[in-house]
Amino acid sequence: MQLYNQTVHLLKKEIVLEWRSKYAFNGVLLYVVSTVFICYMSFHLNPGFKNSPGYPIVWNILFWIIILFASVNAIAKSFMQESKSRLLYYYSIASPQAIILSKTIYNILLMSLLSALALPVYMLFFNNTLGDPLYYFLTVFLGSLSFSTVFTMISGIASKAGNNGTLMAILSFPVIIPIILILIRLSKAAMDGLQRSISYGDIGVLVAINVIVITTSLILFPFLWRD
Repeated sequence: MQLYNQTVHLLKKEIVLEWRSKYAFNGVLLYVVSTVFICYMSFHLNPGFKNSPGYPIVWNILFWIIILFASVNAIAKSFMQESKSRLLYYYSIASPQAIILSKTIYNILLMSLLSALALPVYMLFFNNTLGDPLYYFLTVFLGSLSFSTVFTMISGIASKAGNNGTLMAILSFPVIIPIILILIRLSKAAMDGLQRSISYGDIGVLVAINVIVITTSLILFPFLWRD
């Protein structure tokens, strides 16, 4: 019960600070819109590309590339923007599990909102027919959840290593690659309108990865926190 109360209060703090500054939200939203527009202008120079057989595949992969880098920009600073004095204050009033949980939940909410806004903007510039729109939206939500859990954990580790961005990239690579491959396969099945039962195995693997990452965060972060 104490862990729940601490997590809720810390989550409220994250939301209030973001609502006041809107730094992460506005910055990442600007990145998404500008990137989509630049891609649109690039493909607009080749009008015949939209009618090519490879257009749906490129459409899908390009969307996930944009969401991936938007996640990195939004979540990488989860711990890096915290001062040492503030972290010391958190150490005196809350458990490390509550801190990592509140950061993870906040990043999930932030990325879910950004993805929900990014997909309509992306579809506005790049027209494409989705065979199963609801299933594609579910895949986008799972992707936002997966990116949030992984990058939050890696950001916590990197913050204890001098905020080394190179370390964050190295640690993220072996975890994020299988997630991206699964998400591309799931979203492609949704675009083609295939039966949902075909992708249940991939969804199970994705959920299992997220459970493992969250469990690992809860186990490892207290040791990092004491450093």
